[in-house]
Amino acid sequence: MTVELIRELWEYHHWANRRLFEVTAALGEEAAGRDLGGQFSLPTLRGMFTHVYGADRWWLDRFTGRPQHGPPDMLYGDAPKTLGELRGRWDELEVEQRRFLAVLSDADLGRTVEGRTRDGKPFSRPFGMLLLHVPNHATHHRSEIATMLTIVAGSPPDTGINSYYTQQSG
Repeated sequence: MTVELIRELWEYHHWANRRLFEVTAALGEEAAGRDLGGQFSLPTLRGMFTHVYGADRWWLDRFTGRPQHGPPDMLYGDAPKTLGELRGRWDELEVEQRRFLAVLSDADLGRTVEGRTRDGKPFSRPFGMLLLHVPNHATHHRSEIATMLTIVAGSPPDTGINSYYTQQSG
């Protein structure tokens, strides 16, 4: 594992999130707030995107030593009321994430990070593994978002990593 691979994975993460978000934003606030059922981690598209944003924010704060307020699925302060507000916060977060990743070295990836799981159990993980967790966590929720978009508006755009590389090269 290299820091360059981690940076590339996070760029893909931003791209895939943005592709699905743009489709959702085009559908409008009403569609984003429509309750699509309890089979999803959260019942609305807005809720799902807010969760992915909140988890990204939580992990970056953890990585940078900023105080954290609550579990990773809780937003600090008020949840965004509109998709536009969420997009604005997310754009700022992506800039912060890129800044953070830009100064990492391969040597940083092996350092040990100690913490507690959501149920309070202690854990110890290599930092590089936690950096992989953030985009991987979102992949799970992007699959749910894609299913939700299929219900609301038909087939969503492809967010596979090969499509990302194809778009980047062409």
